[in-house]
Amino acid sequence: MTPPDARKRLRLRRIRITGWTSLTALLVTIVSFLTWFHIVLPADRDATLDVFRDDRVVFTTGDDTLVLTPASGQSHQGILFFPGAKVDPYSYLYPFVDVVAEGATLVVMEPLFNMALFDARDLEALTSPYPEINQWTLVGHSLGGVRACMLAEDPQVSNLVLLASFCANDLSKAELTVLQVAGDRDSLIEESARADAEALLPPNSAELITLAGANHASFGTYGPQPGDGLATLSHEDMRDAITAIFREQILID
Repeated sequence: MTPPDARKRLRLRRIRITGWTSLTALLVTIVSFLTWFHIVLPADRDATLDVFRDDRVVFTTGDDTLVLTPASGQSHQGILFFPGAKVDPYSYLYPFVDVVAEGATLVVMEPLFNMALFDARDLEALTSPYPEINQWTLVGHSLGGVRACMLAEDPQVSNLVLLASFCANDLSKAELTVLQVAGDRDSLIEESARADAEALLPPNSAELITLAGANHASFGTYGPQPGDGLATLSHEDMRDAITAIFREQILID
């Protein structure tokens, strides 16, 4: 083999090695990315079983959604829930079980990659399976609230409820009621950022409620979250607080 042939062969070998190395690194990155997004903070098993055993409500699943309906019959009031990032959607059933028992339908989306911000479904895609519902309240926890804000100007929406969350888009001219619910033990939401974002909300129809003893994770049943404050409210306490808020201000007559 001549020296030019040897150099050419060596060059091709280096190109192949570089190519395979790059492809392997890319595959490892993709697998790691997908694995990370599919590791979620799990829902409390006992709280979820309590919902399944509750004869006041009926649990079903839809197209990438979890659905709770009142056992007494159909509802004309709907709650569309956007979970927090990498939180098991089942975590949000227990806090709303009493609201559903009193006449609302709860639809919890199961978002793409467990990130509501990555889910491109519009409101029509999420609500069309429920034509009997003529009024929707969008509820979002943490980053799920950011996604809820993005869909809140749809004519079907009459209320927006942000749980430990705030908007990133301008809703100051929207015709809807906005309710922010925060916990005084929340260490994951910067109060200054939330306060600054109030300018994005309708000026005469937005209200803030702060729950004493609640932290960032209190709005679901997925347990402690790294960096969060220490909550003093139980799952039962949060269920009662959320039910009272919805009964008095949002849905329940």
